[in-house]
Amino acid sequence: QERLVESGGGPVQVGGSLRLSCAASGDTFSRYTLGWFRRAPGREREFVAAISWDGNSIFYGDSVKGRFTISRDNTKKMGYLQMSSLKPEDTAVYYCGTAEYGSDQEYRYNYWGQGTQVTVSS
Repeated sequence: QERLVESGGGPVQVGGSLRLSCAASGDTFSRYTLGWFRRAPGREREFVAAISWDGNSIFYGDSVKGRFTISRDNTKKMGYLQMSSLKPEDTAVYYCGTAEYGSDQEYRYNYWGQGTQVTVSS
């Protein structure tokens, strides 16, 4: 089992930055891909970024490339999403998830956090 808890969300102005954290408390985190997804009001959950268990493979959704950076620290069982140059369309609930065989497809993810709200306004 794995329990994931996101934190770091909140209100931010356009062009600002936030760092989201994902704290894991189970025994699979260091062996699983870590992914971040988001869901905006009225929209389906969207892939944001993923990082392999060893950090050697990283990929991003097209809408966040060049602005967001995913990272992880397996020794601390922590994952991070550094978000910069935020736009109003980045407003969403952000979820971290872990997957034994990760990808940009949410059905592959075995565990999810409860989400943290990010609101970008001008």
